[in-house]
Amino acid sequence: MAKTSAVEKNKRRRKTVANQATKRAALKAIIMNQALPIEDRFKATLKLADLPRDGSKTRIRNRCEVTGRPRAFYRKLKMSRIALRELGNLGKVPGIVKSSW
Repeated sequence: MAKTSAVEKNKRRRKTVANQATKRAALKAIIMNQALPIEDRFKATLKLADLPRDGSKTRIRNRCEVTGRPRAFYRKLKMSRIALRELGNLGKVPGIVKSSW
């Protein structure tokens, strides 16, 4: 089981990203617009730098919803390989059966 603080920090980051998404998108659109003067684009860059760093989407870490494990994460199932195997062996994940040959 992952540390509770790490899981909570990631949840807090997800909320911050959701709140800052429109502001960041607007500023990035200004920065990328080549038709605008360089001064306006530079001001937008400074405003973007003033926003919280946790508002960036790349700061979010995919974590297993069962255990909180950050590695070996299956996006489709939102869980780690270890949790998937345990739940699959118990028969709680439809379509997963233990293989033998």
